[in-house]
Amino acid sequence: MRKARTAAALTAVIALAAGCSGSGGKDDEDKSGDGGGGGKGVNTPRLKIAMVTHSGEGDTFWDIVQTGAKQAARKDNVEFLYSNDKEAKGQAELVQSAIDKKVDGIVVTLAKPEAMKTVLGKAEAAGIPVVTINSGGEFSAGFGALSHIGQDESVAGEAVGDELSKRGKKKVLCVIHEQGNVSLEQRCEGVKKTLKGSVENLNVEGTNAPNAQSSISAKLQAAKDIDAVVTLGAPIAALSVKAKEDSGSKAEVATFDLNAEVVKRLKAKEVGFAVDQQPYLQGYLAIDELWLYKTNANVLGGGKPVLTGPAIVTEKDVPKLEKYTARGTR
Repeated sequence: MRKARTAAALTAVIALAAGCSGSGGKDDEDKSGDGGGGGKGVNTPRLKIAMVTHSGEGDTFWDIVQTGAKQAARKDNVEFLYSNDKEAKGQAELVQSAIDKKVDGIVVTLAKPEAMKTVLGKAEAAGIPVVTINSGGEFSAGFGALSHIGQDESVAGEAVGDELSKRGKKKVLCVIHEQGNVSLEQRCEGVKKTLKGSVENLNVEGTNAPNAQSSISAKLQAAKDIDAVVTLGAPIAALSVKAKEDSGSKAEVATFDLNAEVVKRLKAKEVGFAVDQQPYLQGYLAIDELWLYKTNANVLGGGKPVLTGPAIVTEKDVPKLEKYTARGTR
């Protein structure tokens, strides 16, 4: 029933988006990197929507989220304001800044949820609707958000564990690139739940590529029986491939999330598979939901999470994904 409601909500929003857009096809595709305004769109009042994430430096995942958000913002006559801070305190301060600017809506991630509880209460008190995306979905409703858009991280981790078991993997290294991020921890726990073998977590500093690669390489050298490495973000997958080469390991690399580099490595069979949670869709639907709520009192998913993943992607999917990852929408 939940899947049916989610599918119905997504169908409705796609249909509405198509009907409201004054342009489309190649023209829209070429402008997909632009922020709000520009081109033809709806004739509803101009809105200002802020997105505040926990992104660290160099994480291409958030570039794709922003691309989706900007596309929806242009269509919906929205001024899109993006900011990020990998530190929970800094992220909360950015949300407060958005409240002070009297924005019409806020999109926020809940990687470290307790740090966001108070400030999101202030947003609710100010009458500013909030949509959460990507992380901390189980805290979303309790913090007063309209809904959460993303994947169920535990389910995604379980899917990875199942896939690795099918591939005969017995000892897995799960690389956490942001310590304390509840969603990343849930992914590794999900892998442990379904893998027919053992899982060991390794914390690395995702924003320090040389150190992260060195840490992974050292672990692979010390534990030759590791036969799979699971990374929780696309940039870390590339580092793990290099660490595997440096250490002489034969472990298979699998990763959460897609970008052009991951698709390239899937094609070269340097990465065994990836988990796609459709970040473009997370950004796009979040802006669209706030526009729908402000202009028509709509809420996606009937108060339940709107799932954008997970989907297992292998080298067989490369032909249909290459053009989308190249333009930064998958």
